[in-house]
Amino acid sequence: MEIRILEKAKDKMYLSFMIRGTTPAYANALRRLMIGEVPTMAIEDVEFIKNNSPLYDETIAHRLGLIPLTTDLKSYRMKKGAEDDGAAACEAIITLKAKGPCTVYASSLKSKDPKIVPVYPEMPLCILLKGQELELQATAILGKGKQHAKWTPALVWYSYEPTVTINPKSDQLEKVKHLYPPQIFDKSGKIDKAAILDNNLVDAVDGVCNDVIAVEYNDKNIIFHVESWGQLDAKVIVQKAIELFDENLDAFDACLKDIK
Repeated sequence: MEIRILEKAKDKMYLSFMIRGTTPAYANALRRLMIGEVPTMAIEDVEFIKNNSPLYDETIAHRLGLIPLTTDLKSYRMKKGAEDDGAAACEAIITLKAKGPCTVYASSLKSKDPKIVPVYPEMPLCILLKGQELELQATAILGKGKQHAKWTPALVWYSYEPTVTINPKSDQLEKVKHLYPPQIFDKSGKIDKAAILDNNLVDAVDGVCNDVIAVEYNDKNIIFHVESWGQLDAKVIVQKAIELFDENLDAFDACLKDIK
């Protein structure tokens, strides 16, 4: 198995890489671990002290839960049960106090831990008119995407490595030229293979006319795309998923050894 980095964003929120010599089963297992098992921080409980805003408590609590929070996996651990209620290693306390007239943004949330803060401070929560107030205390905990989407760390998808073959001499080209995206043609009107790949237009040209552009896929070489919501760097999400994969395989191996 070989891993090659194809693209990574400067802000570390996007990563694209290829795994050579693998299988679709392994790729899908890794994808499911990334979106469903890698833990992130999210608000779980909200205690309202004052709320005479236009929104119900439940609506505001729902919005708070969907705010991505920066996550510190080294300082926090998953809650194991009621015995962990209030444990500093399991919970981060976040407060909010606002008085209208104003727009309440995610930046109004004050965390007792500077490592656990909203990823996008400009996310609006609600609008308060004159005389309206909002005061609350929220508890953020680690959770997994398989429990609720608010804990999903990223959008993850993969595709098979494509091989694009172009036949510029095909007599069908002029008949089907209008069916292809205009971005794939250079200034002279010829099909540019690099433009197809660089602009992610493989799916757009596949199946239009195989005599002009033929696309074949290699399911042994798989291209991953990881787009983080901001709680964790894309690279950290991949590394954590692989770590969890190894732990699951070790646990499975231990179970097999117990079978007589």
